[in-house]
Amino acid sequence: MRRGTVNRTLLGVVGAVLLAVGVLVLAGGLDLYGRLGVDPPGWWPLTSPDQPVVSARSRTRWVGESWWWPTMIGGLSVVVVAMVWWLVAQLRRSGPTSIAVPTPGASGLRLRVRTRALEEALEAGTSVLPEVERAGVRLVRAPGHPRLRGAVRLTPGGDPAGLVEHFETGPRADALSSLGLPELPADLRIRVLQAAPTEPRHWLSRRWRRHPRVE
Repeated sequence: MRRGTVNRTLLGVVGAVLLAVGVLVLAGGLDLYGRLGVDPPGWWPLTSPDQPVVSARSRTRWVGESWWWPTMIGGLSVVVVAMVWWLVAQLRRSGPTSIAVPTPGASGLRLRVRTRALEEALEAGTSVLPEVERAGVRLVRAPGHPRLRGAVRLTPGGDPAGLVEHFETGPRADALSSLGLPELPADLRIRVLQAAPTEPRHWLSRRWRRHPRVE
């Protein structure tokens, strides 16, 4: 899963929680329950403008318990560590952000290609085969030179050997020619999906099988 997908998912979850909390606070603060004639349950938070967001009973309910403070401190510590880990992950990238392209005919000219543009070109070139269901390519750092890491999912009956040949002579060869690199190693992981069973099976006797993986 790409970092952007994880970020969007986390932001969506956090936004949904904050939106729900904000709606509850707004409904209680504007006395919408009383105006609409709605009778919320007793445990419902903030049912009237005069009610505090967190009651004194809720704040002191478990303070006297021996497990309360260790649990609170441990939970908050986990949250802080998770936030720091997420922040460090945003600042760190596993691969270069751009690649220098040689310009032998123009002295003093520096040309660089964004890594994401190269990855998208390789993914598009790999996905042209009709049996490719999904393809993802990333450029990562390696000792002395960049390295490609690809993951391709083929439809049932797909030909992994044909895909490897197409990748070597097509997208990878085009990248080498365009960037002027002497070599560009690649790790390609291929997964072939299983065909759906033709005969229906009872759901109690169904056994889940992992998709075969060819590397």
